[in-house]
Amino acid sequence: MKNEEHNLNSEEGQIHPLEAEIPPHGVPSPAELQKEFQELIRKKFGNSVQILAVDTADAVPPSEEKKSPANPALPNFSFNYTPKQIVEGLSDSIIGQEEAKRALALAVCDHYRHIQAEQEGDVAEHFQKQNVLLLGPTGVGKTFLVRSIARMIGVPFVKADATRFSEVGYMGANVDDIIRDLVQQAKGDIKLAENGIVYIDEVDKIAASPDHRGRDVNGRGVQFGLLRLLEDAEVDLNSSHDIQSQFKMFMSLQRKGEPSKEIVRTKNILFIFSGAFHDIIPIIRKRLAGSKMGINSDVRTELEEDKYFYLEHVQARDLVDFGFEQEFIGRLPVVTSFHQLTEQELFEILKYSSASIIHQHVRSFLHYGIELSFTDEALYEIAKKARALKTGARGLAHVCATLLNDFKYELAESQITSLEVTPEMVHNPKGYLQYLLGH
Repeated sequence: MKNEEHNLNSEEGQIHPLEAEIPPHGVPSPAELQKEFQELIRKKFGNSVQILAVDTADAVPPSEEKKSPANPALPNFSFNYTPKQIVEGLSDSIIGQEEAKRALALAVCDHYRHIQAEQEGDVAEHFQKQNVLLLGPTGVGKTFLVRSIARMIGVPFVKADATRFSEVGYMGANVDDIIRDLVQQAKGDIKLAENGIVYIDEVDKIAASPDHRGRDVNGRGVQFGLLRLLEDAEVDLNSSHDIQSQFKMFMSLQRKGEPSKEIVRTKNILFIFSGAFHDIIPIIRKRLAGSKMGINSDVRTELEEDKYFYLEHVQARDLVDFGFEQEFIGRLPVVTSFHQLTEQELFEILKYSSASIIHQHVRSFLHYGIELSFTDEALYEIAKKARALKTGARGLAHVCATLLNDFKYELAESQITSLEVTPEMVHNPKGYLQYLLGH
């Protein structure tokens, strides 16, 4: 269904506010403008939408406004990281996934050093933006890794799921909306947003189905919409389906005789896509089986034990066969995969990561005057239980909450001031709790 429901100009004979002519007797007052615009909104949406009056009594007349230069210089952007420094910074909180960390660090450094060089006058004649595609199961740290990089280098970051978008003109979010979200994350600083990172998850869900007939508004259409952003597009911050934007443009039209425009260029925005890509595994397996080189028995055994290891062997042709447009995949030169976390890696996340869920539980027990500690053996048992859930590092949070919540509830008002988590407690938490309570 087309998005005409939200267009103020969709009713026959109704004048869009941005197309309304200024009355011949002069510019109407803000109160008259507000009343007129409110009436248009009421006719279309009823009383569920209200427009607040905007006081323009103290507004600066158009003739006295300060005009910004036509081509304002970009703010000085300082980026002095090396790939190794980024990897070392990430390793404090992210355990394992070394190949993915290296690939992302190299892509980020290439991208931002290129931006800095251009700002210093060293313009490259040809440069392919290092947009990234991440493949791997849920809970292995893809989002956390990208968010950590953005925080480390000091650029705005925004995340969205690809499934929220639809082709322009249909129900669903427009791909341009994520650029507007990025500006919001940059607190309205457009130049800062133009150096930000856009992270789009579940991109595997917009692969076009090979047996699809008709218009694929959530597959190929979205891919082409994103393809436009991947290069050097201009995105107008005034959204056609946002009431606030429409009212702002209407006021600008009445004051200046033309609607104001705020444009964001996507040339220097780094795009990172990710997805589980579970359904691409048969495509990779089939190609490898038919390859003359084949795959050695040691690797095959490893692959059969954890099917996500097939993602390490993905090629562009596999992604095209999966349902992606060649032009779209061609704009993602950096492709890297994540593997399922092992029991040892989950144990190391618990024990060594600065972002370990253990720290959160230790703090929460301290709120009740209880000092919580863990033996290494207990941490390993927790890691084993989390591994069995097959949800990656997210499983650690689930196992810890299931294990500790009853203890926190029962011991908060007790005289107990310390609690050590042991393997026995992990295997029989209810029995251990009853023993502590003396039942």
